[in-house]
Amino acid sequence: MKVVLCEDIEHLGKYGDIVEVKDGYARNYLIPRKYAYPATESAIQLVQQKAIARAKELEKQKQELMALAEQINRTPITIAVTVGAEDKMFGSVTATDIAEALAKQNISVDHKKIRLPEPIRTLGNYTVQIKLGPEVVAETVVQVVKST
Repeated sequence: MKVVLCEDIEHLGKYGDIVEVKDGYARNYLIPRKYAYPATESAIQLVQQKAIARAKELEKQKQELMALAEQINRTPITIAVTVGAEDKMFGSVTATDIAEALAKQNISVDHKKIRLPEPIRTLGNYTVQIKLGPEVVAETVVQVVKST
């Protein structure tokens, strides 16, 4: 059975693709969950119109994320931590700490989008990547200093 996809489905296709699937898969899974429509002319036209609107919306979101990325790139982050003897940190600086430091500068970023290979456990400067979207990655410098 040929269907037009209304969602991106892994291992099957992207939004708007016309794919051939088994009848039971289409009738029992894809169509009831509104992941696809039977491939009729009207369904194909409807999905194509929605695809155009969706592409415009995604482009608008990408532009907004690019502006946010530029703002993040220009914003250095300083995090003051408590240290003991020989400047040894108590604990570590995590993605949540970085997200909170950005929030204090009126930049809202989910801590799950901050990419740290491992928690920061020493004083110094670190380059941190923040994945804002599928094609948008911001980088900022996090400076970890002693609190006074």
